[in-house]
Amino acid sequence: MKKNIILLTVLSLLISTVCLTAQSPIGIWKTIDDNTGEAKSHVEIYEQGGKTYGKIVKLLQKDPDTKCKECTGAKKNQPLIGLVIVENLKKVKDYWGKGIIMDPENGKEYGCSIWFEDGKNEELKVRGKHWTGIYRTQTWYKVK
Repeated sequence: MKKNIILLTVLSLLISTVCLTAQSPIGIWKTIDDNTGEAKSHVEIYEQGGKTYGKIVKLLQKDPDTKCKECTGAKKNQPLIGLVIVENLKKVKDYWGKGIIMDPENGKEYGCSIWFEDGKNEELKVRGKHWTGIYRTQTWYKVK
């Protein structure tokens, strides 16, 4: 009887771990151009210091040496590859939020949240929200 309880406990922990891992945004995601519908870049989502970040790791439509001309501050004229565009996301229940996302096309920053819908861990919803309340949501796709 004790062996069965221990076995069930171990299996439950293993299944819980797999489920939690399956719902993590950590990894490489393909972004899609809102206007053309074509793949635009790859963004690596990673954790650092208990927060979640995202940086461009590959450009699919532009020269790899392209710089962020529209960015401001320390990001101005920095190469797009390696540029951190998602910053300071915190885990909040079933999503990550209260961070910022920067659009390298125009250098503007927006409030940011990311999540999975309907258990689809291959599609990441990424929302940028302007202080006026207007927002845009994109779907990023897991790179295998």
